[in-house]
Amino acid sequence: MKRAELVMVPTPGHGHYKSALEFSKRLIRADDRFSVTILHLRSSCDPYPDLLKKTLLVSDKRLRFIDLPPVDPPPFHLRQQSIEHYLVLFYESFIPHVKDAITHLISNPDSSPPLAGLVLDFFCLPMIDVAIDLGLPSYLFLTSGAGFLGLMLYLPTRHTQIGTEFEDSDPDVELPGFANPVPVRILPGAVSNKHGGYAAFVKLAQRFREVKGIIVNTFAELEPYAIQSFADDGQIPPVYTVGPVLDLRGQAHPSSDRVDHGKMIEWLDAQPESSVVFLCFGSSGSFGEAQLREMALGLERSGQRFLWALRLRGPDGKLDGPPDRSTLAEILPEGFLDRMGERGMICGWAPQIEVLAHTSIGGFVSHCGWNSILESLWNGVPTATWPIYAEQQLNALGLVKELGLAVELRLDYRQQKGDLVTAGEIEGAVRGVMEADSMVRKKVKEMGEISKRALMDGGSSSDSLGRLIDDIINNHPH
Repeated sequence: MKRAELVMVPTPGHGHYKSALEFSKRLIRADDRFSVTILHLRSSCDPYPDLLKKTLLVSDKRLRFIDLPPVDPPPFHLRQQSIEHYLVLFYESFIPHVKDAITHLISNPDSSPPLAGLVLDFFCLPMIDVAIDLGLPSYLFLTSGAGFLGLMLYLPTRHTQIGTEFEDSDPDVELPGFANPVPVRILPGAVSNKHGGYAAFVKLAQRFREVKGIIVNTFAELEPYAIQSFADDGQIPPVYTVGPVLDLRGQAHPSSDRVDHGKMIEWLDAQPESSVVFLCFGSSGSFGEAQLREMALGLERSGQRFLWALRLRGPDGKLDGPPDRSTLAEILPEGFLDRMGERGMICGWAPQIEVLAHTSIGGFVSHCGWNSILESLWNGVPTATWPIYAEQQLNALGLVKELGLAVELRLDYRQQKGDLVTAGEIEGAVRGVMEADSMVRKKVKEMGEISKRALMDGGSSSDSLGRLIDDIINNHPH
């Protein structure tokens, strides 16, 4: 039997790393010819991958980790100007270590099966050059959806024609994968950034067509228009829809507290079915005090039960643990905590996948990160859209306008521009997302069942994974 090993290079950001690990585990479960080596890029920005790696070290002998030597990060002022530019520079500095690690694997064939290729995260695409130098095929693992893929496939063409950043005054954009024109203000902030963000995205986008295949964490039934548009374009590498790729068990977060966790689940257990709206904004989401007050007023006026994952940033800019009651009393409207009583619960970090699966949850106010979208659909919980950064505005637009799978709270919210979402907007969206017999709820529950069938034998994502495995074996250089 022909055996093969893939080298996976994920970025250490929470959502990216989690998806890459889950995909690696799914691949080796699907075909016992495969093993996966994950190159671990250490970053002080997010300790979660280190914790997650430790929990998996003994889980499967065909999944192993290689810790790469640490590198010096780029100057901090570059991070302040453009996080995308900063990250590309940071991961490019790992390239010599990546090449050394893979060269060592190739030169020690007795210790592992022959290498079949590199699977690279979006921000690691410059490492394609390592694969080319070593005669290996490379694949892109995209932790975002097909809508974001459409943008990245469009960018090089536009750059050739126009050659400069987007402006909010530009006309709406015809993107592959979107049936309707997309307003520029919906696009990721990087494409308008004049301090390296736009250049970084173009640099990455120009590499998309060099890979042997693009693996996307979506399923064909969720984004059919986009997937078909890619299939009709003969210039795009094969697109493999393998999602939803989810960690349904959930992993402990470094800031989690088991006592707080127990209280949270106990409170949820005491609530009626589908009666609680859950507000959670990802691993990096936080708001200023003015916005938090509007959120509190909106929740109070909505009349709904709520679980609110509220995280504050400390003086060092990092997210702190759960806020204490005295801190909340100073920030939130006077008397809010007393008036809410048992109607609501405020926590710090929340185990999102576990909460969304709880029977008491009836709606989700979300930043629309792609993992969060897939998790909410899987559990049949409708979302009210509050995108914050990265491609989340594009995700929100797709959910609301293209697919009819979410309630619009905001689509073009930009925290860095000082946007304030009012209590009235929040009240209306919470009432809308909690509506018991809405069309959105019906469609979300149907899509949740479809997402589960996609992973079963004969399902669209199961079949797509099978095609990917066949193609990796056929492209095997050894």
